[in-house]
Amino acid sequence: MLKSGTAAPKFSLPDQDGNIVSSDVLKGKRYILYFYPKDNTSGCTKQAIAFRDAKEELDKANIEVYGVSRDKAASHTRFIEKQSLNFTLLSDPDMTVSKAYDVCLEKKTQDKITVKIVRTAYLINENGIIEKDWPKINAAESAAIILEYLKA
Repeated sequence: MLKSGTAAPKFSLPDQDGNIVSSDVLKGKRYILYFYPKDNTSGCTKQAIAFRDAKEELDKANIEVYGVSRDKAASHTRFIEKQSLNFTLLSDPDMTVSKAYDVCLEKKTQDKITVKIVRTAYLINENGIIEKDWPKINAAESAAIILEYLKA
């Protein structure tokens, strides 16, 4: 996992509508980049709902939220609609950005190697530096943990 004080890797990823979101465009803003395994699964849904419900407080702190998974845009669109999400989801199907942010974990079972995304959140500051990292963050408590940090 990348640590606080590290330059955040640059990225350009499509959102749920196919628009490209780039770290270069986000420079000058503070934002949460959180990585999660899969749309419409129990833990990921709890996490997304927590961020949805915390949006007003995050807006007051001028913090935007971006969720990243390897799901495609169509899956993100369904997830957003089903859960009434009010923030952007980014598609990283080849896990290039997930690997750059060091949130991938290889698991070997018998003769098969699978790669999964470890639930992680980063607060990126206005200068593109990781202000705070939360490795293996609790899904349901993600937003509350981040809001607590922002209030300190």
